[in-house]
Amino acid sequence: MDMTDTPQHPTRLLLVRHAVTAQTGRLLSGQTTGIDLSDEGRAQAEAVAERLSGLPIAAVYASPLERTRQTAEAIAAPHGLPIVDVPGVIDFDVGEWTGRELKELAKDDLWRVIQAAPSRVVFPGGESLAGMQARAVAALDPIVSAHPGELVVVATHADIIKAAVAHYVGLHFDFFQRLVVSPASVTALAFHGPYPMLLAFNDTGSFDGLKPAEDPEPAS
Repeated sequence: MDMTDTPQHPTRLLLVRHAVTAQTGRLLSGQTTGIDLSDEGRAQAEAVAERLSGLPIAAVYASPLERTRQTAEAIAAPHGLPIVDVPGVIDFDVGEWTGRELKELAKDDLWRVIQAAPSRVVFPGGESLAGMQARAVAALDPIVSAHPGELVVVATHADIIKAAVAHYVGLHFDFFQRLVVSPASVTALAFHGPYPMLLAFNDTGSFDGLKPAEDPEPAS
């Protein structure tokens, strides 16, 4: 092997969760189209774009859903880059659960299996979670290979990021629900040498998520 052909710098993959929509945290959107970022979400997207503006971003990829593309467009704008759609990193297909309220789904027996043993789960009329992980990794690997020594951004969804991180760091998929990925957060992986390295995870630039929850107001 000619070592002069080996990149001197790792390929850095930034996985960015889309910013919030009116449905975030309330409904299971899945692959529903036509969901735009809310006003808060647009502000989040601009904020993460500002945080990343000083980095030498070589390319910006996105899930084809509006909420991820809008987040990606904010990130790409300062660099004058186009958005490349990657169908393989679209949110998981939850079938009959699409659009339902999370608080209602949490009462379903399948919900407990999703939390404890996601590798066993197939959504009614949808895809398996293990299948989601496999197709996400199959989409991300060629992106990494196409950008040796460069830094690239992929705007995608929380469970895609969790599943990808679990794969790349060698975490059994049944533990991936122990990972938390916040809206407009940045997760960074470096690819160089025998295995990927996790450089940053769920970085929002804020410690607000570490504050204790406020006690509810007492009833009068």
